[in-house]
Order: sequence, then C-alpha cells, then structure tokens
Amino acid sequence: MRPALDFCRFVGCQTSKASRQKKNIMNFNTKVIHGGQHHESATGSVNVPVFLTSTFAQKSPGIHSGYEYSRAANPTRQALEDSLASIENGARGLAFGSGLAAIDCVLKLLNPGDEVISVDDLYGGSYRMFVRLFEKYQLKFTFVNFDDVSKIESLITDKTKLIWLETPTNPLMKLVDIKAVTELVKGKDILVAVDNTFASPYIQNPIDLGADIVMHSATKYLGGHSDVIAGALIAKDAELGEKLHFIQFASGGILGPHDSYLVLRGIKTLALRMQRHSDNGLEIAKYLENHPAVDQVFYPGLKSHPQHDLALRQMRESGGMVSFTFKSGKKEDAISFLEKLKVFTLAESLGGVESLANHPALMTHASIPAEKRAELGITDDLVRLSVGIEDKDDLIADLEKAFKS
Repeated sequence: MRPALDFCRFVGCQTSKASRQKKNIMNFNTKVIHGGQHHESATGSVNVPVFLTSTFAQKSPGIHSGYEYSRAANPTRQALEDSLASIENGARGLAFGSGLAAIDCVLKLLNPGDEVISVDDLYGGSYRMFVRLFEKYQLKFTFVNFDDVSKIESLITDKTKLIWLETPTNPLMKLVDIKAVTELVKGKDILVAVDNTFASPYIQNPIDLGADIVMHSATKYLGGHSDVIAGALIAKDAELGEKLHFIQFASGGILGPHDSYLVLRGIKTLALRMQRHSDNGLEIAKYLENHPAVDQVFYPGLKSHPQHDLALRQMRESGGMVSFTFKSGKKEDAISFLEKLKVFTLAESLGGVESLANHPALMTHASIPAEKRAELGITDDLVRLSVGIEDKDDLIADLEKAFKS
C-alpha cells in the first residue's frame, strides 16, 4: 500500500499538494536534487536516511503509520521512487532490483494470448527474457524495425496490448519516433513502454511524448558510478502505477534501501554527468567518423546519422553511447582494438563515469542467435563505446593508440 500522508511528511515523500506544485515548476537541474524530496523532520537530515529495516512497529493490529513491511514500501526506496516520478514527469515511480526485474513487472500486466510489438534492435537481455521466458507463457512477440512507424499499423491486432520501444537502441543507436507511435495507438487498448536507459531523462522524456511507461536500467546513467544494480519504472498515471506496484509487491523484485540510496545519490549529479557524457560522445563520434580504419559510426548527434533530424526534435543532447565498425569487417580487428585500450575499460554495462568498451556480438548481445544478429546488423566487427566523463583528449589519445598498435 502507499504510505499514509502523515508519515510521508516525516520521511519527506512526494504526496502533498505543495510538493506536487514544487515539482511542476522546477527545471531539470533542480528536480534531480529536490524533486519529491524533503528534509527528514525528526533530525533535520538533509539526505534521506537509509532505513535498514524489514518491518515497522504498529500501534495496534492493522494500525500503522503507512509502512508495514519493506517489500511493500520502504522510506528510502520511496524517496527514490518519488525522485524518479519527478524527473520523468510521471505519476508514480517504482524501483527494482535490476532493469530486467522492471521489464518483468511490465510483462506481468499482460495475459496469455496477448501480443507485443517490439523494436527489433534491442538489448540482448530484453530479447532473452521475451523469447526464452515469456513466450512459454503464451505471449507472442513480433520484432520489427520502427524506422517507418506507419508500417507498424498493419501488425496491430485486437490482441496487441503492448508496444515495447528502445530509443536510442542498443547497440546500433537507431531512433524511434515516440510521439508518432503513441499517436498511432491513441484510443486503442495498447500500452506504449519505452526503455529510456541510453538517453536518460536529462535528454529525453517519453511520457511527455505520450508513452505510458518509462523503463530504466538504473544501473547505468541514473546510478552513474558502476556500483549498483537497479531498475526503474515510471507510470504516466496513478492507476497504471498502482497496477505496477501490486506486481512489484506480489513478485518481490524490489530494490533494497542501501541500493536505493546509491541511485538517489547518483541522480543528484545526473544533469552534470549527462552533459559531459554528451559533449565527450560527440567529440569521440566525430573523431571516429574521420578515422581511416573506421567504416560506419552510429551516433544520433552526427549529421550522417539517418535519423539526425528526429534526434534534434526528440532529444536535448545525443548522449554518450557510440558504436562503430571497421572497414576491414574483421572480428579480429575489433578484438585486437579492444584488448589494447587503456583508459577505456573492456567491460559489460554502460553509463558510469568511466569509459567502457564492449564487443556486442561476444558480450551484451551474445544471447541473440548469430543469424538474428546478422539480420539486425550487429556484426562481429561492431564495437560499442560508453563514453565517460574523463578528459576528451585522453580518450581520443587512447583510441588512437589502440588503432595504431
């Protein structure tokens, strides 16, 4: 259940009319610090305490201050969830033990026989969950290219209940016109959910473009320091938020209080970090585009990106994710390059302050069958970079040495 108003005032939850008004007038750089947050009244603590408790005392059986058991609600997690709702302009935020736990929650809104239309170029873990877990529960998934949204209409049936988007996509940085998709299904009993991990709410707000649900792997940019595994959902309206909360409560995929604190702390510097990620990302993309060993660069901030105009309409910045291929087309060249990097770290994940490099075919997207990867364009010479917030000259020098060695 949602905590009662009086206890929310004690721990600083986003429930009062004044706090809602405060949220609405804040600019983003202020929201990440103050959105849905209040000083804890008992001690005056500026930061929300870490409530390391599984249960809460009751005054009489069934009479309590709004908290009963931490699986249902915990004050630290709620502070994070209120922050999530604020920065994504939603009605309800929910925090999970991982991004996949958040996706799992969304899919549990559906019933056997329901159909999902999903973007085809998506995170390998999402594809694995859709195909290897939920298809056996009689959900049908159709994976399509969303370059031309008008073509999606012919795929919609009376059983279509969810459209799942990633934009930018992982790892090919394709974009989906979120507003066009939501306009397409307006008036239909179809939810639109957007994985906003690559963009972050600093760059893109899908709810403002008509989406019903926003999902994040909060492990990435929201946490921002490669020290926590977490997921997030933000619902457009309170009714949908309550349905998702019931599934979260009943399934148990919650985020613990200490991890909630880490993500909440990370969000406070999100605007500063994302601007630096984006600035560095653009510089790296420009460098790669002019390198003689590079064939294609996938980055929406480049004018050569086929959806650059959409990026200018839908995104405030282009982010820190850059992918590229080699002119040789050789897997060996990609692996050799990755092994020689020193400032970039060869590792899974993305979105931390440090720069990471990845080989999608062998790492993040290895669970996608080889023939499907080839069909999507995830070739064996594709490299994905998560550009951090280091000095851009040091990053470029590291790349140059790896190309030359």
